[in-house]
Amino acid sequence: MQQIDKIYIDGEFATPHGEEMFDLFNPATEQVIGRVRLADEDDANRAVAAARRAFASFSRTSKSERLDLLQSMIRALEAREDDLYEAIVDEYGSPVSRARLMAKYAPVAIGEAAKVLRQYDFTQRINASELVMQPVGVAGIITPWNANALFICNKFATALAAGCTAVIKPSEMSAIQTQIVTEALHEAGLPAGVLNIVTGRGEVVGATISAHPDIAKISFTGSTAVGKTIWRAGADTLKRITLELGGKSPFIVLDDANFAEAVPFALQAGFVNNGQACGAGTRILVPQSRVKEFEALIGTAAGNIRSGDPRDPATVIGPLVSEKQWNRVQRYIRVGIDEGARLLTGGEGRPDGHQSGWFVRPTVFTDVRNDMTIAREEIFGPVLSIITYRDLEEAIAIANDTTYGLQAYVVSADPARAREVAARIDAGRVLINGLAQDLAVPFGGFKQSGIGRELGTLGIEAYLEPKGVMTAV
Repeated sequence: MQQIDKIYIDGEFATPHGEEMFDLFNPATEQVIGRVRLADEDDANRAVAAARRAFASFSRTSKSERLDLLQSMIRALEAREDDLYEAIVDEYGSPVSRARLMAKYAPVAIGEAAKVLRQYDFTQRINASELVMQPVGVAGIITPWNANALFICNKFATALAAGCTAVIKPSEMSAIQTQIVTEALHEAGLPAGVLNIVTGRGEVVGATISAHPDIAKISFTGSTAVGKTIWRAGADTLKRITLELGGKSPFIVLDDANFAEAVPFALQAGFVNNGQACGAGTRILVPQSRVKEFEALIGTAAGNIRSGDPRDPATVIGPLVSEKQWNRVQRYIRVGIDEGARLLTGGEGRPDGHQSGWFVRPTVFTDVRNDMTIAREEIFGPVLSIITYRDLEEAIAIANDTTYGLQAYVVSADPARAREVAARIDAGRVLINGLAQDLAVPFGGFKQSGIGRELGTLGIEAYLEPKGVMTAV
């Protein structure tokens, strides 16, 4: 059993002032595999003070100095890839088929931040004046459990590229992964105070960071409800805030689509990350005239998907991260049945052969209306809903009839037609005919899926303030 009793402040591993111990679980076995000592408000304040002291000098570093640090971070994370991979499987429950990719993504995200920094011009000419892009200040970074290392590395690397120092509050449920990332970043040789990591509860450490007067910028990924709380907490000091929140992404199957290709894509988009993905394509919109054909194919395909031991190379869906999350998904499945949706495959309970572990049966509902709870609310598990439409106009109306707008998917035999549909969807990203990913393309949501963008040039500019410098002639 792993005991984690240190946080990271001012370049050193320090004993927290907080005394609460939090159990860490293997979600595949429900067994405790570690304990972490949680930071408290006092620890958060110390971390902010360290970041503020470091900002005075770090904000004046050159582009080349920051690039050197980013390259050092990449090497340090690459050296810990195997350790991170094991932690992602054991602590998060990611199937081995995906965990290796998740472990590799952490240094890749840092590399993308370095690419943006390398080409970014912090001083631009406008007529006879200069526009200077200046680091905003100390960044408060709050990350979720569903891609722990990626979020920490992406957000911090972007803040560092901009010249900001940071205080990071990662999820307490991912403390083993956080420890590996923290040790690697420490080995990278960052100046003291530039990086501070305080693992604690959101209502304690997260709340302190969100309201702290010395935090100039907040970057949060998580639920819409928590994002609204952070937005309100930061209002008194007018913090610059980036929120990447929930989603209820439409997966639009056009009437000319090849269902033999559309069905595997739909299952990949819906069940990615064990269904625990904010951009999962959980509302599958299918032409009414072809729904029986689609149901037959997806019912068979989903029924053959293995949900179980993440160490089994054949497993596609591993366990949910916690008992709380498992109970939440079970409740939504019951609600779907009670509201009149028809189970095509899956349902309540664990998959056959599993008496323990937070495993969920891959579930697909059909006969779903867009006003049903399972079509309106983010479930965050492997539960999909088939909704029919009569024509293209109705498909677009249904797709946009949501409080969310993070991601969407379009499948068509005609890429040009798919792009025309994509142009009419209110979402921060639209993926056409496949799970294309590009960490250089800004990511974020419309409506209640968030505020602002991460990644790419817009991502770094979220940590910068523009200053006009004009000289009288």
